[in-house]
Amino acid sequence: MALYRYKALNTRGETLEGQMEAASDAEVALRLQEQGHLPVEARLASEGGGGSWRALLRSKPFAGQRLVQFTQQLATLLGAGQPLDRALTILLELPEEPAAKRTVSEVRDAVRGGSTLSGALERQHGTFSRLYINMVRAGEAGGSLEETLQRLADYLERSRLLRGRVVNALIYPVILLVMVGLSMMFLLGYVVPQFAAMYESLDAPLPLFTKIVLALGMFVRDWWIVLVAVPALALWWLDRRLRNPAFRARFDAWILRQKLVGPMLARLETARLARTLGTLLRNGVPLMSALGIGRTVVGNRVLAADVEAAAEDVKNGVGLSAALGKGRRFPRLALQMVQVGEESGALDAMLLKTADTFEQETGQALDRMLAALVPAVTMVLALVVMAVILAVLVPVYDLTSVIG
Repeated sequence: MALYRYKALNTRGETLEGQMEAASDAEVALRLQEQGHLPVEARLASEGGGGSWRALLRSKPFAGQRLVQFTQQLATLLGAGQPLDRALTILLELPEEPAAKRTVSEVRDAVRGGSTLSGALERQHGTFSRLYINMVRAGEAGGSLEETLQRLADYLERSRLLRGRVVNALIYPVILLVMVGLSMMFLLGYVVPQFAAMYESLDAPLPLFTKIVLALGMFVRDWWIVLVAVPALALWWLDRRLRNPAFRARFDAWILRQKLVGPMLARLETARLARTLGTLLRNGVPLMSALGIGRTVVGNRVLAADVEAAAEDVKNGVGLSAALGKGRRFPRLALQMVQVGEESGALDAMLLKTADTFEQETGQALDRMLAALVPAVTMVLALVVMAVILAVLVPVYDLTSVIG
């Protein structure tokens, strides 16, 4: 028996973490399922935490575009009249990755053994999300599995595109800032010291600004490793601290208070939550279950806590818009649109409309931020380069004027 560290989701969508002695990670997952939980991760305790950076590099059998394609293809085959086990057999030949083939094979075998598709997906130990499984289960209960899968594929594709747009919008500024930083280090740490040596040999009087730039260049040349290591260590420290739930909650609350980033992040999370709730409600998932799942897709811990508190209020008879508005963190426009949906009896449609609205606003905000950031960084770099050039070349010009 070995000691395993696990993560799981309970029926309310809350994350559970703990340790368990078992013969294998499969046994851990089985025990968690017997307790009514959805396994997310199980690993040997001796392997350590792994960290969020490792999690980013860890691939899943079905994720991103691969999951979208699997869902779309399965919906198409079912719409063409293929039985479920036959459709899964056809899909078994499509993925090239062994892990994906094994997953499809296990799902097909479970279906052939009499299990429902949602039950077979749930046995894959967290490969498929609670949202995915609950929507499939709702489609099975309503006799509309094909239509449900089509809607699920549309939801996954929209979520993937939104996430990709955010990532792509952030990648370029990060690369630009890194390149600017490296260019400045090269200019100050290599070029400027060359002039410092020349002025020292000439023993000429230098302006104060030139002395400051030369001193800065000498500091960068002698301590460049510190200038590189300190940001790296700061990122490592932040990554470690963000694993602490209390610190993560304070950090997420601080992010939301920032004038530039906070409102954009709130709109992004609102769009994600509204899309999830609207899709689930349209497919027959009860509101309480939808809120439990929706909480898990919200990345900001403070907003996720607001959703959890709203679920308790909704259980006690409070309207969804009023419950979400108690935290005063979700955008007012979103709450008003949800209220209109509740009053008109078309909450699912209004939630999807809310998601469309805020996805569009988020995209426009990202485009404006990127359009302003690139010229600003370029201008700063130009000003710094100009200042360094003037600092090192003005004394040369003065010396030549004196000699002339």
